[in-house]
Amino acid sequence: MSVERARPMKLLGLCGSLRAQSFSAGLLRAARALAPAEVAFERESELPLFNPDLESRPPQAVAALWQAVTDAEAIIVVSPEYAHGVTGTIKNALDWLVGHPPFGGKPVAAFNPAFQSHHADDALKEILCTMSADLIDAACVRIPVIGSGVTVSEIANTPRFASALEAAWGEIVAHVRQARQRQAELAASAP
Repeated sequence: MSVERARPMKLLGLCGSLRAQSFSAGLLRAARALAPAEVAFERESELPLFNPDLESRPPQAVAALWQAVTDAEAIIVVSPEYAHGVTGTIKNALDWLVGHPPFGGKPVAAFNPAFQSHHADDALKEILCTMSADLIDAACVRIPVIGSGVTVSEIANTPRFASALEAAWGEIVAHVRQARQRQAELAASAP
């Protein structure tokens, strides 16, 4: 067994909703339950509002987010749509990451939990591209759990949602494996 396959993939989930029974958070929990790899799930509820004056001495919650991003090999972002845009919660988290160099080039997948809403999804992808994320297009999927009639706890056990999540995981895992292979080749060719 290769070292690459023996080492679990470290992934980070960012949620754009703080609501206790959020479908976005439920979708991330379902993704974690169906994950073929280790997933570190972070919620931004403790993040203070973005303030550039605090970046040189970040609050503990911000430092923890930065470390989680540094450690992650890929990131999954899920956010509902409010007023045709991303939530303040996810925008705040992303604002804290703008000046954090390890975010740039990091593989990112965006899951849209709504059936018809696309404005937030479009805005989120634009923000992520502006931040130089390596957007995994094939893993950016619409998984319409909102209004589906399932409860948050039923998402992972609903075949149509589980199959969409498993397909997205396949793309994410393949992308991370390719990135690992490129890193190994670069390391092997270094003097």
